[in-house]
Amino acid sequence: MAPASLATATLVLLLALAPMAPLDPGPAEPGRRVELAGAARAAPVPPPTVLSDPRKKREALPVKVFTGAGFDACNAPELATMRAWREASPYRAVGVYVSGGQRACDQHRLTADWVRQVRAMGWLLVPTHVGLQAPCSTAKQKPHRIDPATAVDQGRAEAAEAARAVRALGLGQGSPVYLDIESYPRGDAACAKAVVDFTLGWTQALHAAGYHSGFYSSADSGVRDLAAAARAGNSPMPDVVWYARWDDRAATDGNGALGADQWVYHQRIHQHRGDVQETYGGATLAIDRNQLDGLVAT
Repeated sequence: MAPASLATATLVLLLALAPMAPLDPGPAEPGRRVELAGAARAAPVPPPTVLSDPRKKREALPVKVFTGAGFDACNAPELATMRAWREASPYRAVGVYVSGGQRACDQHRLTADWVRQVRAMGWLLVPTHVGLQAPCSTAKQKPHRIDPATAVDQGRAEAAEAARAVRALGLGQGSPVYLDIESYPRGDAACAKAVVDFTLGWTQALHAAGYHSGFYSSADSGVRDLAAAARAGNSPMPDVVWYARWDDRAATDGNGALGADQWVYHQRIHQHRGDVQETYGGATLAIDRNQLDGLVAT
């Protein structure tokens, strides 16, 4: 697909062709140095991991792209709330935590019927998986960590779990599932490599199962490490990147964490504000705000 303007209007495409050219990180721009205030220096980039990728199968997958405002909430909201927000809020896409053993909420409302009804209202879904976290993570509420020795296989196993979940919810082939890797300390090369290897295994297995691969993390940790790994030739890379930087900017320019040539063809989501309460149509939710120019469920 050709690049599209990041206009405020909604853009939805449903195609049966390759969603983007194979990622070519390319050389860094001569003399260009991007630093973020307070950000740690990037960890040394280890030798690349390259896995096989069923590209022909991936290229035949349906693609659905949305450009506009979205939100995510810990639990799938009540149907009445989704109806009120669809009528009164600026949001058109919603992130839902479809799978993973370290989700913060129990998702007691998230069923195939809930999915069917909210989609009938016009909502677009952003499926998300919360599983194993970086080995060096300090998040006490998510204690289960990636094992560097088996990271690729662990990523494949969690992709299989995610594929079963989206299938059970009635989401179509070609839907993305976003791997949620929470922020972790920078500067540990072994930790960064484990996250990257896990993500490669995740991506390989999702492609084989007929789904697109997404990756969510902090712009200053997981996303920077993934971008560096792409530059170094690791593959297969996720099809779309969702980066968290709470700067109140509803833009998808990468915030310095992504190169100008990385994940640019409707391949980005920016979580630009977190932990806010908003009320529309008399219904209040605690949400994170997102700006999308990327893949949503088919």
